[in-house]
Amino acid sequence: MAGRQPRLSRRGFLAASGAALLGAAVAGSAGHAAPGPEAVRLGDFWLFGRYADGCTDPGFDELDLSPVQLPHCVTPLSWTGWDPASWQDRWIYRRHFTASAGERHTARFDGVMTNAEVHLNGRLAGTHRGGYLPFEVELPDVVAGDNVLAVVVDGRWALDVPPNLPRAGPSVIDFYQPAGIYRPATIGAVPRVRLTDVFARPVDVLSPGRSLHLTCTFDGPVAGQVTASVRQAGRELAHGAAPVAGTTVEFDVGGLAAVRLWDVEDPALCDVVVTVRSGLRVLDQRVVRTGFRDARFTPGGFFLNGRRLKLFGLNRHQWYPFAGGALPERVQRRDAEILRRELNCTMVRCSHYPQSSAFLDACDELGLLVWEEIPGWGHVGDDAWQRRNLADVAGMVVRDRNHPSIVVWGTRVNEANGTTAMYQRTGALARRLDPSRPTSGALASTTLARYAGADVEVLAYNDYTARRGAPFQLRPPRPGVPYLVTEAIGTLAGARAYRRTDAPATRRQQAELHAKAHDLAAADDRYCGLLAWCAFDYPSGWQRSIGGSKYAGVADIFRIPKPAAAFYTSQVDPAVRAVIEPGFDWDFTAQPSGPGRAATIWSNCDRLLLFLDDRPAGEARSRREEFPHLRYPPFAADLVVPKGRRPQLRIDGYAAGRLLLSRRFSGDRASDVLSCTPDDPELRADGTDATRVLIAARDRFGTLRAGTAGVVTLDLTGPGDLIGDPALDFGATGGAAAVWLRPFAGPPATLTLTARHETLGTATATVRLAKEPTRS
Repeated sequence: MAGRQPRLSRRGFLAASGAALLGAAVAGSAGHAAPGPEAVRLGDFWLFGRYADGCTDPGFDELDLSPVQLPHCVTPLSWTGWDPASWQDRWIYRRHFTASAGERHTARFDGVMTNAEVHLNGRLAGTHRGGYLPFEVELPDVVAGDNVLAVVVDGRWALDVPPNLPRAGPSVIDFYQPAGIYRPATIGAVPRVRLTDVFARPVDVLSPGRSLHLTCTFDGPVAGQVTASVRQAGRELAHGAAPVAGTTVEFDVGGLAAVRLWDVEDPALCDVVVTVRSGLRVLDQRVVRTGFRDARFTPGGFFLNGRRLKLFGLNRHQWYPFAGGALPERVQRRDAEILRRELNCTMVRCSHYPQSSAFLDACDELGLLVWEEIPGWGHVGDDAWQRRNLADVAGMVVRDRNHPSIVVWGTRVNEANGTTAMYQRTGALARRLDPSRPTSGALASTTLARYAGADVEVLAYNDYTARRGAPFQLRPPRPGVPYLVTEAIGTLAGARAYRRTDAPATRRQQAELHAKAHDLAAADDRYCGLLAWCAFDYPSGWQRSIGGSKYAGVADIFRIPKPAAAFYTSQVDPAVRAVIEPGFDWDFTAQPSGPGRAATIWSNCDRLLLFLDDRPAGEARSRREEFPHLRYPPFAADLVVPKGRRPQLRIDGYAAGRLLLSRRFSGDRASDVLSCTPDDPELRADGTDATRVLIAARDRFGTLRAGTAGVVTLDLTGPGDLIGDPALDFGATGGAAAVWLRPFAGPPATLTLTARHETLGTATATVRLAKEPTRS
């Protein structure tokens, strides 16, 4: 479990946190009002514990509360075996801050699971229901000197908010939801009247006369002028202005013929600087980010900027081992990098709720298209639940409509019947708030949900029609409507679970099912694409879960790839990077004669030559006939080795007669080593950063040795927390696992993680902590 900081008394806490004068707020990238760099980011110096009578009072005795950092999960977790009872309670978070009286202050919370009450100096300042969208609270009672912000978090399941259902337990939906203030929080002084939202909507993107339509909203009447400067790559392309007299203003900025379009291969972004003035005085300013792109779902396929693009992707849950959803922004961004740069996805579905703004920002920057949907899974609640559902649609669209990566709103509850009238309301609300994107919602045969026609514009289907023992198939697209497969495979096709510890045939089956699903989608232009289930393993008590986990990911919950990930890794132009990924372990412990005949190798080369101990051992055969529509089909190799031999395997990959890549794999376990590798060599020493450290058994050429057993013990030195178990069982995790390092706020320093294994030896990872921010 995550390590804890030493317990501080209230006096010691105040001495550690110091006096922070709250600064003015500036814009968030999404365009809604959000405290910015000059505000206090509420990361360190919270006191936390179970709810008790009087815990929101300024004079409450804090001796039994524990110092924690945000984001935070209320209960210690391991990498599996989560128990929802451990977080189903009420909890208290307290934060002291110093401010100047007479200014307007607000606190913003990006996500609190599930309901929240915010108290300032003993008085209720605001409440919020639901765990996946941000909320802001006015703080009218700030005093000069010490102030106490107290947040009561209600993590109980029996709350009538999506996706919860009071009449049933948490295992009635397919994912667990650990409680806590699990996304960032900020507090700061803001203008008396300010821009609360800027919607920058590109218009006529494919025309030389393209423009940007701006809708600016204020939280009070304004008399003055609003100006907007549209900039790309640091250069102003155009500007515009409009008078304002009231609480909203709309105007257009033209002259944007020279703008670079946003695309999956070239995600060119624009900054829009919006300033409101009264005479010569600047009242407020926001910087929002957008991108010019034209995305269309049609009955004949999906088109981006006028060219056909077959959507190739996966679903993502936001849950991590040890921390639930409570890991900092750098870690959220890393998931987008894995999906786009390593798994070559062009689209991700945010299942089944709005996800971190940092994740969506990274999708914008990387060129990863996004399906975003409202919270919910499989069921629709009562009238109060449905009203909250409608509020979630508004909150999701307003928060995220400036993200060019988002191309469709999921306004139906995933795999739930609901009613046509209900979904007509959610769809109409989304279209009113954002007329530039279509609406949809994933249907599934298991719920007998029917396409109503009037409530959504894209027909999306979770396709689990394949039956065990029969050739894999997809349902044909429905004629006359845009059609997207939003789920397939998971653990409903093939095995109940796909783990690195499973038999080789099971691991191979997962990879081949994913490849066949995408091959079938590529065969018919009427499929807009396919988003398979799913990217990463996740916590669940629903059907086909094992020990509180669903093993459906092509990577595990640590984000370490399984053999199925090799299919996705191989689907990239070899001019970008050549790929050779065996779909088997070159390990003679479980398979004394090797992987056998027709062993799968995933590659984007057009020819693979095989060598054993550097002696020619044949050529792998293309499986183009089995996967005729994949850009890069797999290969089959005959690799039968006499018992007792453990030769080295070499695979040389060629394209157009040129050697692109040569990889070696050791059959000798005696030379295996332990690796301990951080994703990032440097972190911010401000209490709001973290990085993953991957710990793995590897052969002498660096390939993961999945069959390794034994326990790895971990020891961290330096000013930070180890987010993870101090001992990891490689026999359970398949020869590899990960933890996260999270520095405390403080001066520059170094974190050193030492990993020890009884036969593989010792490995270390070193991470520098710097005051200057690195990219998160």
